[in-house]
Amino acid sequence: MSDNQQRRVDLRSDTVTQPTPAMREAMMAAPLGDDVFGDDPSVNALQARIAGITGKEAALFMPTGTQSNLCALMAHCERGDEYIVGQSAHTYRYEAGGAAVLGSIQPQPLTQGAMGEMQLADIAAAIKPDDIHFARSRLLCLENTWNGHPMSLAYLAQATGLARERGLATHLDGARFFNAAVATPEAGADAHAAARHIAGYFDSVSVCFSKGLGAPVGSALCGSRALITRALRWRKMLGGGMRQSGVLAAAASYALDHHVERLAQDHALAQRLAKGLAGIDALTVRSAQTNIVFVDVADGRAPALLAHLEQHGVLATGLIGLRFVTHLDVDEAGIDHALACVHQFFGEQAGTAPRVQAAGPAVY
Repeated sequence: MSDNQQRRVDLRSDTVTQPTPAMREAMMAAPLGDDVFGDDPSVNALQARIAGITGKEAALFMPTGTQSNLCALMAHCERGDEYIVGQSAHTYRYEAGGAAVLGSIQPQPLTQGAMGEMQLADIAAAIKPDDIHFARSRLLCLENTWNGHPMSLAYLAQATGLARERGLATHLDGARFFNAAVATPEAGADAHAAARHIAGYFDSVSVCFSKGLGAPVGSALCGSRALITRALRWRKMLGGGMRQSGVLAAAASYALDHHVERLAQDHALAQRLAKGLAGIDALTVRSAQTNIVFVDVADGRAPALLAHLEQHGVLATGLIGLRFVTHLDVDEAGIDHALACVHQFFGEQAGTAPRVQAAGPAVY
């Protein structure tokens, strides 16, 4: 590869993936209808498929995971109700306060451990008594995976069991739901069986197709028929009623057919990256269990390292330490190139990784 053919390795997020040629063909060939009238066959097929995979009665295709989570919260809760959620959970911190602003639902955020788990005692203490002075505790919301960690089945059983005993419904933000399924082999013989097992702990599950599965757009909310009926009204109100959306649903269906089991490759590449970084004294690497690697950089050098990486064609993010995310558009050579760039920055030998080449135009 010449200096003018700079390798680009985008590790900012698994949302940057491009539809594969075969996925694009499936999108172009999708039979279409008007989904607001309920007659788009490709959407209906996807909804039935993902409902079956998660073991739920029904599902609803949404443009985004944010909308899917919001519709779930608003379908579970009424004005003045409360949901219990992690302090750093996506539904609380990174979705613009939609539950409170649009749903008049009060969040009760709790401290989380490194694996995203809220203490059971804290959850129990946060559930309000039935008293006019308090918001009504109605819902427990968890997130799996959490910063790349799959939550243990034991914790899922304990937390949702506690909620159920106290009369609360349960919702799972499954932005990387299938990453969790692939990384939790004890949940089932294959990824779909594991997904059904994990979903079985929850009354509703939001499943994202546009991250590791590589679809360009879309999430699905899965739950009881009654819950999905309520969510459908909220989806319409929130502007999520799409028309010939089967062209998007076809991409998600293709991903379910072809991109679930291959998530194990992304996990292996993340482990390759983590191991390659672990020997650098200035870095503290948080172990990669799925497709996300977090790295803390000593001496305030993270911004300089990010700039160096971008100069040499490697993109990452630096909001909560450096974050590198593997996905279907990253291969082993790309990981080795990223490692070579990091090692060069710290002046260490990069082993057999490719040499760093001159920068080219960024690819996003």
